[in-house]
Amino acid sequence: MIKRSGLLLIALLSLATASQASMRMGDWGMVMNENSQQLPQGCDSIASEQSITVKAGREYAKAFPGTIFGYDQHTFSFPRCTRVTVNFINEDQIRHQFMIHGLPTYLHPQGMFHMELYGEGEVQGTFITPNTEETYLAHCDVAQHMEKGMKAQVKVGGGNGDLPSIPGVSGQLNKDRYPLDLGVQNMLLISLLFLLGFAGCLFLYRRNKK
Repeated sequence: MIKRSGLLLIALLSLATASQASMRMGDWGMVMNENSQQLPQGCDSIASEQSITVKAGREYAKAFPGTIFGYDQHTFSFPRCTRVTVNFINEDQIRHQFMIHGLPTYLHPQGMFHMELYGEGEVQGTFITPNTEETYLAHCDVAQHMEKGMKAQVKVGGGNGDLPSIPGVSGQLNKDRYPLDLGVQNMLLISLLFLLGFAGCLFLYRRNKK
């Protein structure tokens, strides 16, 4: 019984150590579930090394009406089995993230590679692309940030198409519709202006007819 308890304790300590190793955090933000060494299934070796810079902030939403936040790029393409170093730069004074979803769960818990900065700053993280032809979602998971434009796509091995509602790439699945609410007073004013305009046109018509 004591031996089993000891083995269980060792296993729990190993799990805790592995969990801590996959996370770096501080008062600047955090990097979670990065992978720089373990090869995805079907990858015999690292095929290539790439480094990208991703900038986040309100500045990058200006080109896309209806958005508030954005990335400076919205599509990233990588070969399979490629080690990618991401240099994430937050140019705002508010919290932003760069998260990639749908990656193999045996490499990234919850299938997620996560980078986060609590304010203006810069951080690096690494992941290895799977041996797939797939398009993965990258976004900021802070409430309303993705909905307001902070999303991109990561194509591996050519990808399998474009994701919906990526700024500058694809249209929305369901377009936002905002009905025009003029209010009673504004409706009365518009009606009055219309009647005055109609009366003016009628007066000019009769005067010219004479």
